[in-house]
Amino acid sequence: MEQEAECEEYRLQSEKMPVERKIRRGICWFPVTVGRSYYNSLNQLVVEIYKAAERKRDSAGGRVGEEEESNEYDGDSLLEYGKPIQFFQPSESKDGKTKYMSFTSTISYVDGNRMVVTVPTVECIAEISTTTRLGLQLYFDETSYRAMTHALDDVANGKGKRMQELLRVFSGLQQPRTYTIPTMSFPWLNPTQERAVNEVLKAKDVAVVHGPPGTGKTTTLVEAIYETLRRETQVLVCAQSNMAVDWISEKLIDHGVPVLRIGNPTRVNDKMLSFTYERKFEAHPDYPELWAVRRDIRKVHQERTANRHQKVARLRDRARELEMRINSDLFNEARVVACTLVGAANKLMVGQKFSTLFIDEAAQALEPACWIAIRRAGRVVLAGDHQQLPPTVKCYDAMRQGLGRTLMERIVEQQPSCVTLLGVQYRMNDAIMRFSSEWFYDGKVQSDPSVRHRSVLDYETPIVWVDSEEPEQYVGDNHGRINKAEADLLLLHLQGYINKIGLQRFIEERIDVGIISPYRVQTHYLRQQIRRREEFRRVRHLISVGTVDGFQGQERDIILISLVRSNEHGQIGFLSDLRRMNVAMTRARMKLLIFGNRETLSHSQFYRRLLEYVDTLNQTIV
Repeated sequence: MEQEAECEEYRLQSEKMPVERKIRRGICWFPVTVGRSYYNSLNQLVVEIYKAAERKRDSAGGRVGEEEESNEYDGDSLLEYGKPIQFFQPSESKDGKTKYMSFTSTISYVDGNRMVVTVPTVECIAEISTTTRLGLQLYFDETSYRAMTHALDDVANGKGKRMQELLRVFSGLQQPRTYTIPTMSFPWLNPTQERAVNEVLKAKDVAVVHGPPGTGKTTTLVEAIYETLRRETQVLVCAQSNMAVDWISEKLIDHGVPVLRIGNPTRVNDKMLSFTYERKFEAHPDYPELWAVRRDIRKVHQERTANRHQKVARLRDRARELEMRINSDLFNEARVVACTLVGAANKLMVGQKFSTLFIDEAAQALEPACWIAIRRAGRVVLAGDHQQLPPTVKCYDAMRQGLGRTLMERIVEQQPSCVTLLGVQYRMNDAIMRFSSEWFYDGKVQSDPSVRHRSVLDYETPIVWVDSEEPEQYVGDNHGRINKAEADLLLLHLQGYINKIGLQRFIEERIDVGIISPYRVQTHYLRQQIRRREEFRRVRHLISVGTVDGFQGQERDIILISLVRSNEHGQIGFLSDLRRMNVAMTRARMKLLIFGNRETLSHSQFYRRLLEYVDTLNQTIV
């Protein structure tokens, strides 16, 4: 169902969505130019693509129209490594159809305005090179769905004895087993982090590290991986997104752990690139010979001699021998193999088995994706927080029938003895964290003394609720919501707070601000106003605006949240997904300002309790 929903979304994007909107949503480059083509280290035919300079919008920063901006994309481009793309040429006439190339390509590398894509044939390069007004867009990716379906088939059909044992443990049908080993001391960790590392080392089947906001989940996970490698030769580290894989990989590299990164990183820097499979492949001593053999294969192919087929066969045998040797060396040298969950289905991973699999950000990973990697492992360690953002599911019926329920949630419910909660947070003023701790974590998360009273100004209260009274408005076909009056009120308060801090101090100390709204069209309007207004000119670089999803994993000194909803029926829509509100509130280190209509939001028990909590802090501004 999810696959069909995504396929239909792609069809609508291709047929109906204007190119300008595709660009804004991060799924399209237009126009592009074609650079050089060559065979890369993995013997794939690739071509360089360059994005033309971004066209300037009007001096007012664009407009928010009834139709034009209803689906504004907030966040990084969705065009990243491994994603399929399709080249196109827009029609010259207004009513004409876009021409799509008959082949698909795959992104091999992206950095800024440069992209390297693999193409099927030389003829494809000739076609795009001679096309005027060329563009490219994200293509519907069936690869990940095929990998997930294949993994589920393996589980359902009872393939793999160890996998079936883990399935019984995850489902609560079999008790998880543990090793009997001495408890280790880690003085640089707090007691809950230390306990989590020890539970990981003792687990024979599964362990869960539950890390609420700011509790040092990554620090704990890196320590657990490091200690595991004192007992095991090699481990597999996965996450749902490339960015999450890069983040944990960088931390391991900083610990001196040899990492082999399958799939090019999105956090492009020399440190990360040097650990990718492609870079290591090129650096191998046997690579020059392999390159020469491949060159000879292409030359012989062009010959018209009688025995050219035999020559090609001999050369290919030699190339395969060299490729297998290089591949074996790279995997044998690595202590950690890191990739996305879907990346665990990469052909480079064929035949690879690992004693332990670590899944970071497991609460955002679809269960079918987890099984892709679990097939390669003897035991599983999951880390994440199921009280923060859930996985992205586009089909409502699929979500309702259970696709949104993660493997981590299931294990937490069925095997609570496997779960260790990290209970000390190092990010927020205690007043900001306390409500979240009580509502989502049974009051078990405490603030470290170093951050308990952190604030921007002396003697200020950390949370403010600003009541907005103007009604929301509908925008666009998808019933997006916007509340311009609330946005203007938010910017007025932000300007006043910056003045209270002092503009010079604000700039010199680089006090950073995050503005969050669950509604994309509201974030677009706010971003537009910040670009337009002169009073924010000197501080724009310190202010970021985005949706809740865009701020996952981030933090700011000051957070302002615009809730938008204001109506006489008390309808709050997807503000009722409280996990998103938990993420939004816990991004703030020192100051949190919430803008929302008190009367509308009081229909929800959660927001009513939040208002009462803020009232007890004497924070409410009417």
